[in-house]
Amino acid sequence: MFDATEQINAVQRAVGSRTLEAGEARVTTISQTYQTTAEDLWDACTNAERIPRWFLPISGDLRLGGKYELQGNAHGVIESCEPPHRFTATWEYGDEVSWIEVRITPVDDERARLDLDHIAHVDQDRWAQFGPGAVGVGWDLGLLGLAAHLAGDGSGVTPEQSAEWSASAEGRQAMELSSRLWGAASIAAGTDPDEANAAAARTTAFYTGAPEA
Repeated sequence: MFDATEQINAVQRAVGSRTLEAGEARVTTISQTYQTTAEDLWDACTNAERIPRWFLPISGDLRLGGKYELQGNAHGVIESCEPPHRFTATWEYGDEVSWIEVRITPVDDERARLDLDHIAHVDQDRWAQFGPGAVGVGWDLGLLGLAAHLAGDGSGVTPEQSAEWSASAEGRQAMELSSRLWGAASIAAGTDPDEANAAAARTTAFYTGAPEA
């Protein structure tokens, strides 16, 4: 059986910043090494037939300059594509635009590493309220699905099964753990521990629907 807690603990997290034309942006980075080749990992992350098996149903034109849409979530434009190593895209949700950068690096003949940066202009009030977990928990859930897909038979899960799991005790525990670990990453980046832990608690409450501790 796939262990969600083990998977959440297997991920590396970092918080930083990047200067864009529009000013300083916050960067939330999530990384993991998988027991598969770089070519297979690239295919899992870019093939329209495989993405719904671990993430969300996707439509659009998955090529340089093409537009994509993830069902019930973000949409955007693919701004660069360097197979099988790197792609960037806008991440447009509601009236907000941020960016993602995905890098795939071979570790050896049987393993490959994925690094995903979510780059966003976030005002100080919202950052203080939720910290990096606002997007980080969502990416943790995405990488949980990717790890299960790569480790299993490749059949994947349906959105209904994913929603059922998220509402389960195991799902809520995984999201709470993810929130706490993003809080730790925020502390490592220089955030006051009390502020980072409070933001993590609010993030947990947001994702699980539970009252803040």
